[in-house]
Amino acid sequence: MREDLRIFKALSDETRLNILYMLYNGERCVCEIVKNIDRSQSTVSSQLTKLEDMGIVESRRSGRNVYYRLANSRVKKILKLMLEVDDV
Repeated sequence: MREDLRIFKALSDETRLNILYMLYNGERCVCEIVKNIDRSQSTVSSQLTKLEDMGIVESRRSGRNVYYRLANSRVKKILKLMLEVDDV
């Protein structure tokens, strides 16, 4: 139950939801996310930190870049359902 609350809290913010939709299709660096969701780097970084603290995403560093990916298979399933419903 707590995991469900954590997931839906993550999905309740528009910026976090847009980030998660991007990560649904695979790992992305912060610079790609900033470019595609039209938010400042500080906003994106702040939301990514929250998502990481929630256990929703994971990160890895490669040189100067930090890459993020979904860390939770349940989130991926929920996003898939949301995308399918949106297509109807």
